[in-house]
Amino acid sequence: MTDAAFPSLQQVVLDTTDARALAGFYRELLGYEYRAGDEPPPSGEDDPAGRDWLVLVHPSGSPRIAFQQVAELPPPTWPDSATPQQLHLDLTVPDERSLAEQHRRALSLGARLLLDRSADPVERLYVYADPDGHPFCIFVAQG
Repeated sequence: MTDAAFPSLQQVVLDTTDARALAGFYRELLGYEYRAGDEPPPSGEDDPAGRDWLVLVHPSGSPRIAFQQVAELPPPTWPDSATPQQLHLDLTVPDERSLAEQHRRALSLGARLLLDRSADPVERLYVYADPDGHPFCIFVAQG
């Protein structure tokens, strides 16, 4: 099959009521960089991109995550299904020591713990809500 046989996933986009703040959270959590032109402006200057659309890029160039400003965003209520999560991110680490370190980092950056399965004998993981309420997991990668 040729590359043209299927579309390519360019990025995952998260709605947010504060694109700059949520991009900053994930930039710190994942070690990504702003796409050229999406960096924060100097202090005191207007930030039109931060009120509209921002893209973070992995240092290798891919994968990407984007943030789209919206006026309102009802936060997901997972595990309650009143407001579905609609999307969540799965993030992996290589071992349990890294899981503990990333757990501390996520909380210090403003994530809220939703579920602790760090002692699960089959799949050790944590589920969090980012500052806008989007769920994401950090777990030890299998094999």
